[in-house]
Amino acid sequence: MLLDFAKAGGLLPVVIQDNSSQEVLMVGFMNQEAYEKTQQEKVVTFYSRTKNRLWTKGETSGNFLHVVSIQVDCDQDTLLIKANPVGPVCHTGARTCFEPAPDTNTSNTIPTPDVFFLKYLENLIQDRRKNPQEKSYTNLLFEKGIQKIAQKVGEEAVETVIDAVAGNKERLKEEAADLLYHLLVLLAASDLQLSDVIQVLQKRHQK
Repeated sequence: MLLDFAKAGGLLPVVIQDNSSQEVLMVGFMNQEAYEKTQQEKVVTFYSRTKNRLWTKGETSGNFLHVVSIQVDCDQDTLLIKANPVGPVCHTGARTCFEPAPDTNTSNTIPTPDVFFLKYLENLIQDRRKNPQEKSYTNLLFEKGIQKIAQKVGEEAVETVIDAVAGNKERLKEEAADLLYHLLVLLAASDLQLSDVIQVLQKRHQK
């Protein structure tokens, strides 16, 4: 693959896109060395223009960008990388660099489809399974095994039903959130993904 690094003084702009949601997460720059390192390690590494060195996204935060594919534009001077993010991408703590920080009250932004967050959460859970972190509740569940995880799903399902019958909407939202989270953990522990469940629903819908 021939890339035109010379056109922009040795650097190529790189657009990072979420492989699941197709959202644009951030934009950075790569030189030849950063590009080769990204190809070899399958984790996005940029060239930092402020630090004047290679910079692997997540090297301090742990919020890595795992490469799924790399595409080159028609002029061979811009890259599009589809990746699976681990944790928030923006240094402000926001999920992407194109949305406000979590503590910012902004009313003029376009809301992100809720299903994208579910996929983001699933990616995070799967990464915890592959790369355990100390004091992580998710890793604690994986350590206890699938029987304990399944038990938690059952407990959260019962509590969800109780609050639904009681008409307690605020508690119902909380219990439903716990149920969804533990269900995603159970799927990951069973080597399944949310997309596998969606395929079943799609087949049923077609009947």
